[in-house]
Amino acid sequence: MAYRCFDVEIADQVAHVRLSRPDELNTMTPDFWRELPEIVTGISDEASARVVVISSTGKHFSAGMDLSVFLGGGLDGGDAEPGRRHARTRSAAKALQWSFTALEKARVPVLAAAQGGVIGGAVDLVTACDMRYATADAFFCVQEINIGMTADVGTLQRIGKVVNEGFAREMAYTGRRYPAQRLYEVGLVQQVYPDQEALLAGVLETAREIASKSPLAIWGTKVAMNYARDHAVDDSLEQIATWQSGMFQPADMMEAFAARSEKRPAVFPELLPEPKGL
Repeated sequence: MAYRCFDVEIADQVAHVRLSRPDELNTMTPDFWRELPEIVTGISDEASARVVVISSTGKHFSAGMDLSVFLGGGLDGGDAEPGRRHARTRSAAKALQWSFTALEKARVPVLAAAQGGVIGGAVDLVTACDMRYATADAFFCVQEINIGMTADVGTLQRIGKVVNEGFAREMAYTGRRYPAQRLYEVGLVQQVYPDQEALLAGVLETAREIASKSPLAIWGTKVAMNYARDHAVDDSLEQIATWQSGMFQPADMMEAFAARSEKRPAVFPELLPEPKGL
């Protein structure tokens, strides 16, 4: 399927999703917000890949929200009375949030590979991914504070779960540009590569390594870690005990042991597609 803002390629059980508007700095147009959750949710629901890698093209990963989103008239409810206008604004914010929450809710890990500027909404995007990787020239900026608004699509809710709270607040309050090396030091970025070629090679290699594992075990791991991030330890232990009571499959474990013993890649069944229309 053709998309306006993305190119999608699936190989070796890895879906490579590329932002494809480099001349426009990969800004996030209305098409972007519709297409990204459609792509990632489709891959997850159809079990068409075991890992998603999101990368970009051109000098910058993304310059964030495109002005057409604000000028299109869909955010503020037009001339409706105030209560309905405000309700429409809230609904619009929730719709934009879902475009990135879909990455977090996907049954497969989502890895971000960023070069150049990761600005505004792009920080919201990458913080919703499972892991983040960057080129040496990359920088992250919570741009919203610099244009007089509070970031509202996920950065403020997620970044403090990844790095220490003080650094998260410094990023959010100052709107400074932070280089990749500093972001690596605080744990927001997992690895820094010298250039985009090395970045993509390294991230796709990591993605293929993850894709070689049991997809059911990877899904359970992602669910458990997301749950544990947002809940107390006792609650999280209850969650994983309940998950294992239904999802633990010794056959995958036996295949992993056999493959290691026989010095061959393990072969695991794919996840079943999610049911539709029920």
